[in-house]
Amino acid sequence: IGGNGPEGPRLDDGVLVGRGRVFAATSNPGKFEEFRSLLAGLSVEVLSLADQPPVVFPEEGTEYEANAVAKARAVAEALGEWALADDSGLEVDALGGAPGPLSARYGGPGLDDSGRVVRLLGALEDFPQAQARGARFVCVVALVGPGGEQAIARGECAGRILASVRGDEGFGYDPVFQPQGFEGSMAELGPEVKDQISHRARAFAELAPALAEIPVASD
Repeated sequence: IGGNGPEGPRLDDGVLVGRGRVFAATSNPGKFEEFRSLLAGLSVEVLSLADQPPVVFPEEGTEYEANAVAKARAVAEALGEWALADDSGLEVDALGGAPGPLSARYGGPGLDDSGRVVRLLGALEDFPQAQARGARFVCVVALVGPGGEQAIARGECAGRILASVRGDEGFGYDPVFQPQGFEGSMAELGPEVKDQISHRARAFAELAPALAEIPVASD
């Protein structure tokens, strides 16, 4: 993959070269923006599915890797493009590692992010603010190419579950998750800090070499 100098993509005869592109296999606006932020330092363009024909995603199962690969493959096959997907979850010690890969569906289909947080706090009411509230965010990210190429990476962020919601940045379980070594919740840290320590940031960092190998877009 040529064309990248120390300052990134270059112009040859008025045409931008040295920059691949990948579609984010998600309909979640918050996650899409996080993808873009995490990949801002790479010579790869992250594109949304918003202006593309609808993609039918497979039903999610109970394994991070299988879910991530299936979502990325669905987009890669539908669009004939490189696709990037993740599957992430919150694993709580007191709940035996639940909700895990089912985090986005925790409590049933009628709940939004806030409802799932309330459901989680209710499940932990009888547990002390100590070891039982230990938790970790887990993320597995999959990159799939139009020819079936595949790369996978995993990242984790350890911490604990707070007794109540704190902060209004982030999404999902961020307001009740306190990362190890920090005083505030993930939702109080701001995107700059989160993009350095989050489970997704760590997974993307592991995947960076594969992302750098995405061929330059031809149109």
